[in-house]
Amino acid sequence: MAENQAFRRVGAGVVRTAVIDEGLRAHMNKVYALMSIAMIITGMVAYVVGSDLGRAMSGQPTLIVPPELLQLMFGSAFRWVIIFAPLGVVFLFSATIARMSWSTAQTVFWVFAGLMGLSLSTIFAIYTGISIAQTFFVTAIAFASLSLWGYTTKKDISGWGSFLFMGVIGLIVASVLNIFIASSALHFAVTVIGLLVFAGLTAYDTQKIKNTYLQMAGTGNTEWLEKSAIMGALGLYINFINMFVLLLQIFGQRE
Repeated sequence: MAENQAFRRVGAGVVRTAVIDEGLRAHMNKVYALMSIAMIITGMVAYVVGSDLGRAMSGQPTLIVPPELLQLMFGSAFRWVIIFAPLGVVFLFSATIARMSWSTAQTVFWVFAGLMGLSLSTIFAIYTGISIAQTFFVTAIAFASLSLWGYTTKKDISGWGSFLFMGVIGLIVASVLNIFIASSALHFAVTVIGLLVFAGLTAYDTQKIKNTYLQMAGTGNTEWLEKSAIMGALGLYINFINMFVLLLQIFGQRE
C-alpha cells in the first residue's frame, strides 16, 4: 500500500513537471512571437519612412511619405519628439500595465514598435541596405545565443539586475549629454559599454522571464501571465534593438 502511494506521488510529480515544462515552452514561444511581430512593425515603418527620407535628401520624389511631413518630422524641433517618444512610452507602459487589460497592453506594445520604427528610420537614409542586413543578421545570431544561454544556464544571474539597470541609466545620461558636446571618445565608450550592458540584459531578462513563469504558473492568473509575456517581449525587443543600433554604429557602411 505504501509503495502504491509513493508510486502515485512520484507519478503526480512527473505529470506536474511535464505540464509546467509544456506551459513554459508555450509561454516562451509567445514572448518570442510578440517580439518578432514588434520587430516586423518596426522594420516596416523604418524602411518606408527611411527610404522616402533618403529620396527626399537626394532630391528625388518620395513614394509614400510627403516631403512636407518628412521636413516636419526630421527638419524641425519635432524630431526630438520622435527621438524620445519611445522612451516615454516605455516608462509610462511599465508604470500602468498592471491596470491595463491584456488587449490594451498589446496595442500599446504595437504602437511603441511603430514609434521605434520612426525613431530608427534615419538609418535607411544613412547606411547601405547591405550593411543594415548584415548587421541585423549578426545581431540575431548574438541575441539568440545569449537568450539561449540565459534560458538554459543553471547559474543564478538575478544579481546582475541592479548593476545592469544602473548601466542603462548611465548610458541614457551619457547619450543625452553627447548630443550637445558631440565627443567622439564618449560616443565610442557609450557604444562599447552599451553592447556589453544589453548583451548581459538579454541573458538576464530571458532567465527572469523563465523564473517568473515558474513562480506564477500554479496561481491560475492567466491575465497576469498574458501581460507578463508582453513585458518580457518588450524587454527582449529593447535589448535586440539597442544591440543592433550599436553594432551598426561600429560596423555599418554609410551611403
